[in-house]
Amino acid sequence: MQTPTLHNEAKKGDFARTVLMPGDPLRAKFIAETYLKGAKLVNNVRGIHGYTGEYNGKQVSVMGSGMGIPSIGIYSYELFNAYGVEQIIRIGSAGMISPNLKVRDLVIGMSAYSNSSYGNQFGFDGNLAPCADYGLLSSAVTEAQKIGIHTMVGSVFSTDCFYNAQNPLPTLQKLGVLAVEMEAYALYLNAAYAGKKALCMCQISDNPFTGESLSPAEVRETFTQMMEIALNIA
Repeated sequence: MQTPTLHNEAKKGDFARTVLMPGDPLRAKFIAETYLKGAKLVNNVRGIHGYTGEYNGKQVSVMGSGMGIPSIGIYSYELFNAYGVEQIIRIGSAGMISPNLKVRDLVIGMSAYSNSSYGNQFGFDGNLAPCADYGLLSSAVTEAQKIGIHTMVGSVFSTDCFYNAQNPLPTLQKLGVLAVEMEAYALYLNAAYAGKKALCMCQISDNPFTGESLSPAEVRETFTQMMEIALNIA
């Protein structure tokens, strides 16, 4: 693929080998301004902020993914295949499904369920169940234990429908799925297809069963433990 792409004005070499990818572009801006030394804006097409800077002596990039499988599908594909990125760590928000979670807890997605047809393009006549990179996952668990944040590791549900008339969450809860989000499935499939590495970490922003929810500003600026875990394993 040629660079810049249709969706990314960065030049070849502008991104580090590791990209942290929150959904909200303003959270990418917050991370760059809070943690990265010498952060440089390398992409701002459609307001999707992408930055590269230095954290503890290593080059790290951070860029928003937007919302949903189609959006992260585009950005992660281009980062892996056009810009030579080796690993993407999603640092997102999620709604709790497991009753053993509470708001602000950390979920690390070992694998992703989905109601999306995104996996059909890969030619497998069945249901794909993409997984995280084990090395990244293991490192994230170790860092989470150091920080002391309550963490659960398991499957997440990447939904195509934020407002779902059928409400599959009670069924998924019985199947042991931990949380619902909207991006991990495409990220994991793109990483697998490109031979690259990916991990999805999400802090719990809301409880769909009770309506408890954090504000967008709280999600953007207070999920710092997850941000620091991702930076430390980048």
